Amino acid sequence: MIRIMIADDHPIVREGLKQILAGAHDIQVIAEADTGYDLLDKLPKFQPDTILLDIKMPGIGGLDVLKQIKSLKPELPVLILSMHPEEQYAIRVLKAGAAGYLTKNSAPEKLVDAIRKVNQGGKYISSSLAERLAFDLDSDSHKSSHEFLSDREYQVLCMIAQGKTVSEIADTLKLSVKTISTYRARILEKMKMKNNAELTYYAIQNGLVE
Repeated sequence: MIRIMIADDHPIVREGLKQILAGAHDIQVIAEADTGYDLLDKLPKFQPDTILLDIKMPGIGGLDVLKQIKSLKPELPVLILSMHPEEQYAIRVLKAGAAGYLTKNSAPEKLVDAIRKVNQGGKYISSSLAERLAFDLDSDSHKSSHEFLSDREYQVLCMIAQGKTVSEIADTLKLSVKTISTYRARILEKMKMKNNAELTYYAIQNGLVE
């Protein structure tokens, strides 16, 4: 039996996932978490075989949670679930140690297949993402500007492009306004841009935000 922990801040999403997995004879949902901190707190107690993790949650984000999980339990498979298209986060989370990436609009049977595959030590990605990963390994010269950002810089870039102020980003990430301003300055420098408007236009053009 594959013991699953679901981490998602939306109760309706968690309930829907449980209903899907209830039809699988070899999968059991043993725990739920509604924040990253809640997940990290419950992890030692429940000892799941696989974690279903939403990439966007309040407080500590899914990417940071993933890194902490991998530092605590490197062999524990973490399957990322997201409402965002693959091009926004998939390659980044896979490089951070995720065992797979699945969008929430995927067919229910894909979720079951993905859980079984990552639990057996495999990786679960779509064929289109596999092609992008192969291309990504080809040469840094083909990378887009945002792919040279650190994970935190990328997170801040996306939040700026969503129209959030420096203060709002600082509050969400539990960091100081000065720290966020420093990240913003680094982003502008690395991407050779002058202001938030240019960053937002770039993010929209590259499908980083809806």
